[in-house]
Amino acid sequence: MLDYILVKVDRCSMMHSLEVRAPFLDRDVAEFVCRLPSRYKLRGSTRKYLLRRAAAPLLPPEILSRGKRGFLIPTAAWLRGQLRPQVDELLGERHLREQGIFDPAAVGALVAAHLSGRADHRKKLWTLLVLQLWLAQHKPTIIA
Repeated sequence: MLDYILVKVDRCSMMHSLEVRAPFLDRDVAEFVCRLPSRYKLRGSTRKYLLRRAAAPLLPPEILSRGKRGFLIPTAAWLRGQLRPQVDELLGERHLREQGIFDPAAVGALVAAHLSGRADHRKKLWTLLVLQLWLAQHKPTIIA
């Protein structure tokens, strides 16, 4: 981890003015936990049992009992908000028809469903938008 993940986390966090800590990588903490009997680390299907018990006075029960969650960027909201002008331009019918790669009606249906909130097409639309931005910058020759 020291040569791979931690370096990337450190660089990314510094780039965005965030302070990140990895307290469980402290050698003394790791050695202490390794010496603990398993019953303190795992209780039934509850992992991190001792850590949860230690944090119980500090955190609300709904935080302690919820499962793992990733940190997601708000792509769906960006596509409906601050990136909407780029979505309208680069995924719009006129642009797609001139480009001739994607079916404007199919992309338009994805955009309309996403913008109305009927469906969450953030992954497809993000991929299409990034591709369109790449194509605009690099202008490759496309053979149909």
